[in-house]
Amino acid sequence: MADDDFEMVCGSGNIYRDFGHPDADTLQMKAHLADEIISILNSRKLSVRAAGKLVGEDYSDISKIRNANLGRFTLDRLIRIEGMPYIPF
Repeated sequence: MADDDFEMVCGSGNIYRDFGHPDADTLQMKAHLADEIISILNSRKLSVRAAGKLVGEDYSDISKIRNANLGRFTLDRLIRIEGMPYIPF
């Protein structure tokens, strides 16, 4: 196979935009916030139940974030969960 059989394409930095999703910026921000929340859960070794109690959310919603099932979350809600200043993360 010759090198010219492939075309190099540079992405925009937002995979949702690259695939033409109309809400690309919102989806990318949700993904970044979920990644931050997951990183906090992992670094503190928190279960979804323990994290849910700390942030005042149902554990099943924290589980949805951990599994990147973000369709039912608004940006505001994810920002609130991620940025709870009084939580001893």
